[in-house]
Amino acid sequence: MALYLIGDVQGCDSALGEWLTHVGFSPSRDTVFLLGDLINRGPDNLGVLRRLKSLGSSARCLLGNHDLHLMAIHLGIQPLKKGDTVTDILQAPDRHDLIEWLRHQHLAMHEENVLMVHAGVLPQWDVAQTLELAAEVETVLRGSEWQNFISQMYGNTPAAWNPSLGGAERLRVIVNALTRLRFCTAEGEMEFKHHSDATQAPTGFMPWFDVPHRRTQDACIAFGHWSGLKPMHRSDVFELDTGCVWGKCLSGLELNAHGIGAHQRHHIDCQAFAKSGV
Repeated sequence: MALYLIGDVQGCDSALGEWLTHVGFSPSRDTVFLLGDLINRGPDNLGVLRRLKSLGSSARCLLGNHDLHLMAIHLGIQPLKKGDTVTDILQAPDRHDLIEWLRHQHLAMHEENVLMVHAGVLPQWDVAQTLELAAEVETVLRGSEWQNFISQMYGNTPAAWNPSLGGAERLRVIVNALTRLRFCTAEGEMEFKHHSDATQAPTGFMPWFDVPHRRTQDACIAFGHWSGLKPMHRSDVFELDTGCVWGKCLSGLELNAHGIGAHQRHHIDCQAFAKSGV
């Protein structure tokens, strides 16, 4: 049985299919974890969701900011924005089934000693708390009040975590950290304007994974979301959004039986699967 992690697919179904073929993926034997932003900006968002849904429990998915944005568009809470390419989903006869499947996916997962998130983790959170807070959002998304949650999801405030937060503000901070975070202060105040490489942090901020004494510093974390990152070649954090939707490669890791802590992960060379221009 093989376990794979894949970065942001963003509607590039052809690249996803070729990637799975390349590694010899078998749904009856293997499991693939996708780190969010399954759709949007790419040419075949409908194909991606249908493929992943059809794989059942052998495909386990995180929700990224683009996936949550699709839910908001579906509900009429947000309009289509410039660059959105999800019309194929919105016009599909199985649209409602796909949205139902999507809102039952995860905000964080922990498998084989790897914490998986779409974007980042605030410095105050350890692995257990990250999973607990993600589960709070997942419970709401899967419940009868999910539409109300989506209507209150947007916004950059509060900018920092406080355990006393409640209601929509609490859920918004969790969502922003797990699906949008790139830079924050040492105290965990988030910044959302800059999408540059980690070496170009705005004044007073740093990449979330470089915060000194963050409570996940002894954990191994895999994430996507940040296609502008240069390769870091670190053994504690694994950046897997390599810009497939921008014509680059779709990247992933195979988790071996020795665990990520043994530094025996295998990067899958996906340059051959670079998507042609949208």
